[in-house]
Amino acid sequence: QVQLVESGGGLVQPGGSLRLSCAASGDFATIYVMGWYRQAPGKERELITTITSGGTTNYADSVKGRFAISRDNAKNTVYLQMNSLKPEDTAVYYCNANVLTWGRRENYWGQGTQVTVSS
Repeated sequence: QVQLVESGGGLVQPGGSLRLSCAASGDFATIYVMGWYRQAPGKERELITTITSGGTTNYADSVKGRFAISRDNAKNTVYLQMNSLKPEDTAVYYCNANVLTWGRRENYWGQGTQVTVSS
């Protein structure tokens, strides 16, 4: 079993910053791609950024230039630095990891952390 535990959400004013963390633990051999998704009320969950084990990143246009994903492979942790936050960034943010466990590649999700951008 693999667990992803997120932290760092909260309430922030427009233009502010937050940093999310997601730590993976459990029974796995390798973590391949890690990423962050978000889901706003009444909307579908959307992929906003990913990072490979080698550090290659991709971003959705909506967050490019404002958000930065990074990972510490030694700690099995992925981070999301969010700057210049806007009210439309308000959502529940979910961490995702694609891992090799017991010879299979599987996807796991964190429990989600609320980010609210409001004055």
